[in-house]
Amino acid sequence: MKAITIHQPFATLIALGEKRFETRGWSTKHRGPIAIHASKKVDKEICQQEPFLSVLAAHGYTANTLPTGSVVATANLIGCHSVTVTKPCRATLAGWGYVEGNELAFGWYDVGRYAWEMTDVKQIDPVSAKGLQGLWNWGGERDGSIASDKDMRFPEPTITTALDEIFTFGKQKI
Repeated sequence: MKAITIHQPFATLIALGEKRFETRGWSTKHRGPIAIHASKKVDKEICQQEPFLSVLAAHGYTANTLPTGSVVATANLIGCHSVTVTKPCRATLAGWGYVEGNELAFGWYDVGRYAWEMTDVKQIDPVSAKGLQGLWNWGGERDGSIASDKDMRFPEPTITTALDEIFTFGKQKI
């Protein structure tokens, strides 16, 4: 599954269904499932401003309790719209319409930027993962550097597997 790393509180706002569009300076042709990864960076200053403060508080979050370094949701990326007009209280997106209110406050809608439209958002328990810039592939796994033994699954050894290993040379069984 493709993934995108997003600073906090924006990743959590998407996970909560409070933010429909992720704004970027670049477009994407990707459509379909996408994992929302919360970076390790939290913009604590913006978390103290409205409407961020009250929206996060309504869901039980503060700047200090936001998950970081984790995949927090999955979504369906259905469109990438260029921002064509920006006014103080609304922005117009090509092929979509306009955004206003909290959605406008939760994004960077300058002309020439892009709004990635996400639907079917499903918040998940945070899954620790190392994020990357741009779109990257995430297979649903936990970050190996923090996996505990209980997260690891090893097959029970059997005589057959032990013998197979003894009599296997390279890729050819002998």
